[in-house]
Amino acid sequence: MIETPVLLLVFNRPEQTRRVFSAVRAAQPKRLFVRADGPRTDKAGEAELCREVRDIFDNIDWPCQLETNFSTENLGCRDAVSGGITWFFEQVEAGIILEDDCLPHPSFFNFCSELLARYAHDERVMMLSGNNFGAPLSAASYAFSRFPFIWGWATWRRAWQQYDKSMSQLAELTQTRRGFLDFLPDRLAQNYLLEKMQLCQNGQLNTWDYQWFYTIVHRGGLTVIPSVNMVENIGFGVASTHTSGSTSRLILAANEMPFPLQHPDKVHLIATEASQKVFYSVYKNWLSLRLRWLISFIKTP
Repeated sequence: MIETPVLLLVFNRPEQTRRVFSAVRAAQPKRLFVRADGPRTDKAGEAELCREVRDIFDNIDWPCQLETNFSTENLGCRDAVSGGITWFFEQVEAGIILEDDCLPHPSFFNFCSELLARYAHDERVMMLSGNNFGAPLSAASYAFSRFPFIWGWATWRRAWQQYDKSMSQLAELTQTRRGFLDFLPDRLAQNYLLEKMQLCQNGQLNTWDYQWFYTIVHRGGLTVIPSVNMVENIGFGVASTHTSGSTSRLILAANEMPFPLQHPDKVHLIATEASQKVFYSVYKNWLSLRLRWLISFIKTP
C-alpha cells in the first residue's frame, strides 16, 4: 500500500483502463482520484463505452478513499485533462498521474513516492517522469532534463499552480527562443515545439501537454528522467487521439527500477541530445519525406 495519492484520467477505452487499473490496484494507494471526460454526442456507442469505463471503479477492493469527477459533457483533451489535474491538486499536495493508456511497472509507484518526498521543496524540480526513450544516463537512477514526458508522471501542487494553459508569453518566447537553446540546439526541434504550441494557443490542437512543456521552459524548470523506462504506452492504435501513427521507438516495455535508488550528486541540467533525437525523430522523418516529395514535384515535367 502506498501513501502517495494517484490520479487516473480516463475516457472511453475500457480495455486499456482495466489494465491500468489493475496495476493501480496492485499498488493499493490509500487515495485514488478518477477524472472521466464525457461522451461526444456525435460518436455512436461512445456513451456506453464511457459508462463501462466508469463502472470499473466500482471494484475497489482495498482500503481506499475514492474520489470521482465524472463529466456529463465532453470537454475535450485539453480541458478534461488539465481540469482534472487542477481538481486533483486542489485536494493534495503531491501525487502520481496516469492516463488510461499508461501501464506502469510496480516499481514506478515507489520511485515517484520517494522522489516526491525528496524534492518536495526544491522548486527547480517541476515533475518526475516514468519514461526514458533511450537517453543514456550516468550510474545514478535518474537525471534532470527539460523534457516533460507525461506517459506516467508525478508532480506537486506548487509546480502545477504555475501551469499556463493560455501560454501568455508565447509570442516573446517565439521571437527570442529564450530557454530553448539551453536544451534544444537543433533548430528543427525548436520549430516543432513552437509550431505545436502556437497550434494549441490558436485552438487548432486540442491537447494540454504542450502548455505544460511551455510552462517548464518558461520557468526554467527541471524534469526527473529515470535511467530505465518504467511505463509502457498501450494506447497506440486507430482509436487513439494522439498516438495512432507508427512510432515504434516510443513503444517500450515497462521495466523495473532497481532499489535502493542511486541519487545524482547534485541537481543540474544534463545534455538531452539523445532524448531530443528519439522524441523528434517522427517529425524529422516527416520533414524529410515532405522535402523529397517537393523535389520530385518540381522535377516533374
